[in-house]
Amino acid sequence: MKKYYLTLLLFFPVLLFGQLRNSDVYKLPEMGKENIRENINIPGFDGYETLKCDFHIHTVFSDGKVWPDIRVNEAWQQGLDAIAITDHIEYRPFKDKVLGDLNESYNIAKGHADHLGFILIKGAEITRNKPIGHLNALFINDANKLALEDPIDALHEAKRQGAFVMWNHPGWPDDKSTLYPVHEQLLKDNLIDGIETFNFLEYYPLTFDYANEYNLAYMGNSDIHHLITETYGGEKLARPLTLVFSSERSEKGIKEALFARRTAVLFNGSLAGKDDILRKLFNAAVHVKKIENNSGYTELSNTSDLNFILLIGNYRYCLSPNKTLRLKLPETGRVIVENCHTGKDSKLEFILPLQ
Repeated sequence: MKKYYLTLLLFFPVLLFGQLRNSDVYKLPEMGKENIRENINIPGFDGYETLKCDFHIHTVFSDGKVWPDIRVNEAWQQGLDAIAITDHIEYRPFKDKVLGDLNESYNIAKGHADHLGFILIKGAEITRNKPIGHLNALFINDANKLALEDPIDALHEAKRQGAFVMWNHPGWPDDKSTLYPVHEQLLKDNLIDGIETFNFLEYYPLTFDYANEYNLAYMGNSDIHHLITETYGGEKLARPLTLVFSSERSEKGIKEALFARRTAVLFNGSLAGKDDILRKLFNAAVHVKKIENNSGYTELSNTSDLNFILLIGNYRYCLSPNKTLRLKLPETGRVIVENCHTGKDSKLEFILPLQ
């Protein structure tokens, strides 16, 4: 019995210490939000799913203020499916402090993206003054090979690597979205595939017509340099997005969709894209039900996180996300979706009765 009590006394301080340690430290893991992700509901169509993407992002390896893997965290938390790291080739103000070649930012972010199951696309920004301006090369293999004196040579090298080339922020920095002869030649030579109709905090109405006339993919991106929440806050769908209608959730699927021009842009509650794309997206998001009791009412149910502003006759209606709008539709006439841009001076239109 004495041996039993002795053993108990030897263990008692250990048990007491454990209790005191637990009393000293109260862990609150529920406060951490790093593993919480927004769910964004935007339907697909024709067998394609809608992927939410940002193809213009900077890190400390050019003139950004954020480490590369943080860009992955931001995008994952905000419900995106893919981003592209597109650091400048010619402009790297921190290169004496942040060591690494032109592929380093992607290499750092890629391991973390794979850990999260997140799609990271390798890109770079060819950075020159107007008239040629800035162009992003996406899906490249080696950014170092794009560091050439002639930007046209850099674009040809990007194309040799299988790149999708996007003309960035055409209206920056002089507030003129001019299509210069050099761009006409690049288009003729198939060296431009997409155009940023929205960038950072501005959009360029002329580019809607450029995209339609030259069959370019509509692109809209943050061009973010600081923390994403510093610019756009933490609200759902606050940052601009390129919506990609892809056959599969993969880099391969995104690349195929971009070259097929199956994209639209979501920014500040508005959409921009080719008419057929926005029409299919609207039809996938909004369901029409005529009330069969001779009341004359029709229900429009928006089952997505998108917002639609409808102009019907002389009345304007807001069809909010995940809401049903009941109204009396005229038997014939036009429905204009005012926040869906299909050209510089055109909006998505439907002729009643809605099908």
